[in-house]
Amino acid sequence: MSKRTENYYLLQDEDDPIRTCKSKNFIGKVMFLVVVARPRFDEQGNELFSGKIGVFPFDTQEPARRNSVNRVAGTLETKPITSVTRDVTRSYFIEKLLPAIKEKWPRDDIGSTIFIQQDNARSHIDCNDIEFCQVAAQGSFDIWLMCQPANSPDINILDLGFFSAIQSLQYKEPSTTVDELISAVDRLYDSFSAKKTNRIFLTLQATMIEVMKEKGSNQRKTPHMRKEILEREGRLPN
Repeated sequence: MSKRTENYYLLQDEDDPIRTCKSKNFIGKVMFLVVVARPRFDEQGNELFSGKIGVFPFDTQEPARRNSVNRVAGTLETKPITSVTRDVTRSYFIEKLLPAIKEKWPRDDIGSTIFIQQDNARSHIDCNDIEFCQVAAQGSFDIWLMCQPANSPDINILDLGFFSAIQSLQYKEPSTTVDELISAVDRLYDSFSAKKTNRIFLTLQATMIEVMKEKGSNQRKTPHMRKEILEREGRLPN
């Protein structure tokens, strides 16, 4: 719900802020399945496709066991799924991810091959998972699952910049419950600028070029392209 440590600037007569938590090692967290594609614009820079497929929290609804000042016993509460297994991942991919792609993908691009990139976490499903492939093959879509290169977090649009951007914005909206946190993340995801997402994809392209120059080594620096300046001048590369 919050950072493990926070800095505050206080006046001399101000009291220290109060933070209540059982332990700083067990701050409540919620995991999300976030899906982003490359945004698309026309020649005039107008947005044609935001690239936002969806953000899906790993949560569940459970009835409260006891009465409290906040709710009576039996009231459904949102609880985070603390252990995301391969079966959970498979169900989210099939029941949430694939329908979202088929609903939001640009109609003029249906039939083109769509690659879903995931990292190499143990809880992720195999690229040739039978259940996933059967559902992905339905309809007019050509959807494939692939894994990013091992030990290469920078070859991932989310780890490269999208997560940190959303996280920094979320910290500005204090959340005290799981529902408030999920609502804040949904709102920030929907309001995140497609132009900023496009800049992160350009950074990804530049990073991949640096990886090839170093023959696959991680001993590289993330290049700075001055994307905002290039965008204002109309010289932003594709």
